[in-house]
Amino acid sequence: MTTAPLDKTRPLSKTGLSHTAIYWIGFCVVMALLIVAPLVLPEFWRRFLTEVLIWGLLAMSSDLLIGYTGMISFGHSAFFGLGMYGAAAALLLVSPPNLWLAILSGLIGAAIVALFVAYFSTRLRDIYFAITTLIFSQIFYVIIFTWTAVTGGENGLIFTRPHFSIPFIVDVRFTSSTMHWFVLAVVTASYLILRRVTQSPFGMVLQSIRENEARTRAIGYPVERYKIVSVMLSGLFAGLAGVLYAIQNEFAAPDFVYFITSGDTVIFNVMGGIGTLVGPIVGAGFFQLLRELMSRIFGDQFPYLVPLGFIFIAMIIFLPQGLLGFARRWLNR
Repeated sequence: MTTAPLDKTRPLSKTGLSHTAIYWIGFCVVMALLIVAPLVLPEFWRRFLTEVLIWGLLAMSSDLLIGYTGMISFGHSAFFGLGMYGAAAALLLVSPPNLWLAILSGLIGAAIVALFVAYFSTRLRDIYFAITTLIFSQIFYVIIFTWTAVTGGENGLIFTRPHFSIPFIVDVRFTSSTMHWFVLAVVTASYLILRRVTQSPFGMVLQSIRENEARTRAIGYPVERYKIVSVMLSGLFAGLAGVLYAIQNEFAAPDFVYFITSGDTVIFNVMGGIGTLVGPIVGAGFFQLLRELMSRIFGDQFPYLVPLGFIFIAMIIFLPQGLLGFARRWLNR
C-alpha cells in the first residue's frame, strides 16, 4: 500500500493545519471581532476604531511603495488630502449629497495627482525620490491653504454626511455604527485587492525592483513604468482613505495635506511591520492608541509626544521588524 506524497507547497504547523488555513482562520476571527465591536463599544471608542481603520488604509497604501517597491514616500499627505477635498467638492456642489459621486470624485482627484507626482518623482531614486514627493506634497498644501475661495483656506470645508444608498434597494443614514461597518467593508476589500496585487506577477516585479533595480532593468522589465503604476495604485488607495476620513468627520482641512501626515504614515509602517500590509494597520492602531493614552496621562502640562518618541526609538532598536514581525517570530518558536 502506497501513501500519497506530502504536499510541500503547503507547510503544516504543529497543529496539523497549513499556514494558509491558520491565516484565514485568524482573518475571520479578527473580522468577526471588528464587526461586533460597534455593538459593545461606547461612542468615543467606536469612532476611534473607525478612524484607526482609515489610518490603517492610508498606511497600507504607502506600504505598497515602502515595503514592496522599496520607495519611501513622504507625499502621501497630498493623495490623502486631495481625496478629502475631492469628496468635499462633490458633496457641496451636488444636491442631494451622493456618496458614490463623492468617492469617485475623491479617487479621480487623488489619481490625477498621483500620476503627476509619479511621472516626475519615479525618475529619481532613494532619498531623492523621497524628497521629491515631500516637495510635491508641500506644493499642494500651499495651494490648498492659500486658495481660500475654493478650498476654504485655513478653515477648510464643512459639509453634510451623505446617506448610504443603492437605488431601489437601500437608503440608510450613516450613524457611528453603520459608518464603522461601511469603513470596515471598504478597508477589507482594499486589503484583499492589495494582497492580490502584491502576490501577482506584477507584485513580484515590484519586489524585484526593491531587491535589485539594476538587475530587474537588465532582464528587460520597464522599471519606470512599474514604478509609475505602483505610485498611482498607492495614491489611489491613499485618496480612498482621505474620502473615508472626510465622510467620517464631515470636513476637509489643509492640515491633513501637511507633511506631518506623511511622516505619521511612515511611522505606522515601521511600528507595525514593513512589507506585510497588515502590519501598517496594526502600527496605525498602536500609534493612535498610544497617542490617546499619553495625551490623557500628561494632558497639557507635558508634551506627550516626547514619551511617544522614546517608545518609537525603543521599537526601532529592539523590534526592527515591527509588531507583526515580532509576533511572527514568537509564534514560530
